[in-house]
Amino acid sequence: MKYLISVKNDTIKCRITLPASKSISNRVLIINALSYSPYPVRNLSVSDDTVVMANVLSSNSNKFDIGHAGTAMRFLTAFLAKIAGSWDITGSDRMKQRPIGILVDALRKLGAKIEYSGEEGFPPLRILGTHLTGGSIELDGSISSQYITALLLIAPTLEGGLSLCLQNRITSGAYIKMTLELMAHFGIHYSWEGNTIKIPEQSYIQKDFTVEADWSGASYWFLIAALAKKAEIELDNLTLKSFQGDAIISEWFKDFGILTEKSEGGLRLVKTVSKKPQMLKLDFVENPDLAQTMAALCVAEKVPFHFYGLHTLKIKETDRIEALQKELGKFGAILVESGNGELSWDGTINRTHVQPNPVISTYNDHRMAMALAPMAFTENKVLIENPLVVTKSYPGYWDDLKRAGVEVEEKN
Repeated sequence: MKYLISVKNDTIKCRITLPASKSISNRVLIINALSYSPYPVRNLSVSDDTVVMANVLSSNSNKFDIGHAGTAMRFLTAFLAKIAGSWDITGSDRMKQRPIGILVDALRKLGAKIEYSGEEGFPPLRILGTHLTGGSIELDGSISSQYITALLLIAPTLEGGLSLCLQNRITSGAYIKMTLELMAHFGIHYSWEGNTIKIPEQSYIQKDFTVEADWSGASYWFLIAALAKKAEIELDNLTLKSFQGDAIISEWFKDFGILTEKSEGGLRLVKTVSKKPQMLKLDFVENPDLAQTMAALCVAEKVPFHFYGLHTLKIKETDRIEALQKELGKFGAILVESGNGELSWDGTINRTHVQPNPVISTYNDHRMAMALAPMAFTENKVLIENPLVVTKSYPGYWDDLKRAGVEVEEKN
């Protein structure tokens, strides 16, 4: 099945209720489980990742298949390592290719009993939950922040707490900060000096909690606003004062003529004049999930770019750097991997590579679908393969596009 995306009205005026943040939802679910909280998490994300997490935490089974949910794999590996019992956790074929050895090695240093059921260093895993003792460990800070968050979330419950020294340049620091701020909200005291995070042994405080809207999901509406001739888009339950580092998108899009205003229910995006930079240089080390959005924007607006800090994109749902090169190449943009974790484009459209009404492969990656669909605001209609992959983080995305006046037609 494919969805044909087309745009007949380049003026967008709509009100959108964004999905709740799955990043916040998944962290709070683990915190609630560790604190045996009686309180439900309000406005919990309905994304596949969060549904998988919630199902595992409420399951009576000891065998779990988390599909494509990378966050669930990392967080649950650390969580189950300290929960008494024998646990088997596996995932999709792609999940079995995504490394987890760094996290497993760190947990073993704390006393965890974890074995690989298949290839060494990769899921599936067999975990024998046991008492874990804290202490000091070192971890490469340039790896996925999900490994770091998995350790931080269980840190207060370890005997003696945890001192985590992050080596090399820290990747996705905004997500680590989100984790620590959420932990602090639930009563946890910590220190972060230089590259060392220290969390004493202590107890989470049980609290009622409401999850805010997802800034990563909001990024696609910033993209649509920028590509439309005029736009006024209301985004409910979104706030500039956010736990989420991806709120930086409101600053980045100023260069493309998008004003972000507070509204009664959240935020309002307004575009009345066309504007774009001559060249865009961005470092995504803190915000890698925004890379596809910004790459699509630049190609659609023919803005040359040089992006840095993208090294973790190779171990996401797919190799996102390679995927962007292939799919944006269908619009005539020849993207170059100019260095490790770098991606650049000189702004030239190679007409021999342009495909009319291109068919976009999504690689089981929700962000490829959502970032590339707005390319229909260029002169092309766009066919999106495997469109239901968006359920991983934004199940209502296609319905919301229709609500905004974008045509979404199912094709076989």
